[in-house]
Amino acid sequence: MQTQFKKNMTIKPIKTEQDYQISLKRLEEIFDSKSGTSESDELEILAILVEDYENKNYSIEAPDPIEAIKIRMEELNLKQIDLINEIGTKSRVSEILNKKRKLTIEMIRKLNIRLNLSINLLINDYQLTK
Repeated sequence: MQTQFKKNMTIKPIKTEQDYQISLKRLEEIFDSKSGTSESDELEILAILVEDYENKNYSIEAPDPIEAIKIRMEELNLKQIDLINEIGTKSRVSEILNKKRKLTIEMIRKLNIRLNLSINLLINDYQLTK
């Protein structure tokens, strides 16, 4: 099924910072567009283009595994005690989260399931604190 676009809708690749800023402004204008309209189609396409530009020009380095765990804990409103089943004792959870001890493979497997964090993220190396 081919979508009919308004004549005034022009979508082009985002190549410059100026193009990016214009695209962000347009996204803001059409953000609440009604589903099934030409503006909602424009929104979807523009969002893909903006995401592509941001990935190429504003890449964000992934946090280390412990920071990722802490971020997810905050998002899920979890406390250290909530990770005892995945990490071990209360003191072991504290050691891990304070970077006094490294994650084990078994911890990584369990945290992957509990926190829905990528194994690739969790296996990244990080420095222990002294």
